[in-house]
Amino acid sequence: MAQVDLTEFFEEFLKKEPLFTNKKVLQEKYIPHLILHRKKQINQLASILAPTLRQEKPSNLFLYGKTGTGKTLCTKYIIEKLNETAKQKNIPLQTIYINCKLKKIADTEYRVIAQLAREIGKEIPITGLPTDAVYTLFLKEIDGKKQIVVLVLDEIDRLISKIGDEILYNLTRYNTELKNSQLSIIGISNDVRFIENVDPRVKSSLGEEELIFPPYNAVELKEILEDRAKLAFKEGTIQIGVLEKCAAYAAREHGDARRALDLLRVAGEIAEREGVLEVQAEHIDKAEAKIEKNRILEIVEAQPKQSQAVLYAILLLLYKNNAKIETGEVYERYKEICTEIGLNLLTQRRVSDLISELDMLGLINAKVISKGRYGRTRDIYISIPHQIVEKIKKILSEELI
Repeated sequence: MAQVDLTEFFEEFLKKEPLFTNKKVLQEKYIPHLILHRKKQINQLASILAPTLRQEKPSNLFLYGKTGTGKTLCTKYIIEKLNETAKQKNIPLQTIYINCKLKKIADTEYRVIAQLAREIGKEIPITGLPTDAVYTLFLKEIDGKKQIVVLVLDEIDRLISKIGDEILYNLTRYNTELKNSQLSIIGISNDVRFIENVDPRVKSSLGEEELIFPPYNAVELKEILEDRAKLAFKEGTIQIGVLEKCAAYAAREHGDARRALDLLRVAGEIAEREGVLEVQAEHIDKAEAKIEKNRILEIVEAQPKQSQAVLYAILLLLYKNNAKIETGEVYERYKEICTEIGLNLLTQRRVSDLISELDMLGLINAKVISKGRYGRTRDIYISIPHQIVEKIKKILSEELI
C-alpha cells in the first residue's frame, strides 16, 4: 500500500468545514459559568466554605457520589469563586487541589505530601528524605503566615486503597501543631461506603460534614448536553435525536454527565473524520464502543494491587489454556505472581472474593458450578474484548512490577 502524502492530506483536512466551534466545553477541565441541576449542592458547599473569608477554619468535608455527578466540577467552581473574592478583599487563603488517581503522585505517602508542598511553591526531592521530614517542610511552608489552607483530595478512596488511611490521621494530627495557619480537608469520593472502612480515630476527626451528589436523570443530562452543544458545535450540525440518545446512554450508566459529554465529543470527532456534515445517531453507537474500551482500561488501572494480581493470573491462564479455567488454577498462578513481585499472599477464600468483585465489574464471567462431594468451584471466562486483552496485560505487568 502506497504511503499517503501527508502534506496533501493535512492541506485537504484544513479545507474541510469543522463541526466544532469550541471542543473544550465538552472536556473534563471546562468549568461552565452556570452549572445546571446542582444549585442545592453548590449552595451547601459554598456555605460550608464561606467562613474561610472571615479567617475561620471551615469544617472538614466529604463529597460522595458516582462518577460524573458533578462533585469535582462544583468544588472547582466554588474554590475558583472563593479565591477570586479572597484576592479582591486581600484575605489570606490558600487552596490546594490534588487528584489522587494520578500515578507517581498518589502512590506513596511521601509523594502525596511532596506534591502538596510543591503546589504551594516548596520544592521537594522525588526521593531521599524521611516522610516525617517532608511533612515538616510542608507544614513549615503553610505555617509561614496567618492563613486558612483548604486541601482538596479528589478520588480520595483511591488514595486510601493504595496507601492506607494513615495520611489522613497525620494531616489532622499535625493541624494541632500549626501556630499561624489552619488546615481543612475536602475529600471527594466515588465510593459512598469509603468512610466506613477508615480507622475510627481518623473518622472522628474528619467526618464533620458530608454532601451527597445524586446521579443525573435522562432529562437533566439532555439539558446539560443542550447547554454545552450550543457552545461546542456549529449550529445545525447535530441531527435530531442525537442528544436524547446520548443522554439515555449516560443515564443508563448511573447518570454520568462526564460520560454523556465524552460520548458527544467522541461522536463529533468520528463524524468529522468521516467527512459528514452532521453528528448522527450512529456516531453515538460508535463513540460508545470506543469509550467502553477506555473505561475498561481505567477500571483495570484503578484496582488495588491484589485484584490486579488475580486478574493478571486469570489472563495468563486463559491465554495459555484458551478456554475456561477454575478457581484453584487461578489461586496457584496468583501465588506464583505474589512470590515474583513480593506481594503479600491472601487466602484462597479472599482470592475467591476478589474473583467475585472482578465478575461484578464486568472484567470476567465467573459461573459457580457444583462438583458434588468435591465441593463447588467457578468456571471463569474472560469478558474483556479480545482487542484490548494484550493492552490490559501490559498495564498489569507495569502496575505490578
